[in-house]
Amino acid sequence: MSNIIKNYLRVLEVISSLNCELEFKSDVGRKQKMSDLEVVALSLTAEFMSIDSENSLFKQINSNEIPNLIERSQFNKRRRKLFFFSEEVRRKLASRFLEFEDYFIVDSMPLEICKFSRHNRIKICKNEFETAPSKGFCASQNSWFYGYKLHGVCSLTGVFHSLDITKAEVHDINFLKNIKQQMSDCVVLGDRGYLSESIQLDLFQTVNVTLETPKRMNQKNYKPQPYIFRKSRKRIETLFSQLCDQFMIRRNYAKSFQGFKTRILAKITALTLVQFINKFIFERPINNIKIQII
Repeated sequence: MSNIIKNYLRVLEVISSLNCELEFKSDVGRKQKMSDLEVVALSLTAEFMSIDSENSLFKQINSNEIPNLIERSQFNKRRRKLFFFSEEVRRKLASRFLEFEDYFIVDSMPLEICKFSRHNRIKICKNEFETAPSKGFCASQNSWFYGYKLHGVCSLTGVFHSLDITKAEVHDINFLKNIKQQMSDCVVLGDRGYLSESIQLDLFQTVNVTLETPKRMNQKNYKPQPYIFRKSRKRIETLFSQLCDQFMIRRNYAKSFQGFKTRILAKITALTLVQFINKFIFERPINNIKIQII
């Protein structure tokens, strides 16, 4: 039995124990060869093993080892349809870590869909204006890019709480307007990109969320941010680095926004799954991502 099949069976076992259910069942008509859980499990297995090409994945799988394996094109279509089911799997995995967390970190990272010099002539993800990519500036890399932004909130232990993908031109501060519906009674640490007195006051008054950001040196009543906050904020930067390294989040094979966001979610769900297996099955440090799960 190959490592892909062993990892697939482990992933299927874990997500089956979560008892996730679809609000809208996709099994209309004839009976499907692979269940929704099996499709999601195969997708997460591929991302964990750094196989982000579906052609490469299906070439490495022996059909005798998975008798009910569906065709590659059918797998791709069903994986996109199961986007909300995959998000439910991620949330249930993360909820086991985040039940008693009071401190979180917010940050964003650029997601390029092509080199900036090619952005005028590509057609990727441009079917609809609302979801079309745009130009943005990355301050940490001091460069322009073309694509999207991944916004994330994670705990101090390194587990993602909530996510969003926006156009590259959208400012980071706009993401904070959406977390009021997902978070309350906690402290959120951010960098200088989240400086906004009005947003800070609104979060505190509506959902009792304290936004802690370092001040600029030319601001009134300037005080350096406590060292423990500056050190803790590096946790989410490490997570982004792991997503770029093992899960290759910046490599894009999608042609539509639906396919693009499905791939991004699958990579982050696979990361959360490995953290879950590390803690609750093997009782080892959760952020040892490059490690066997079988």
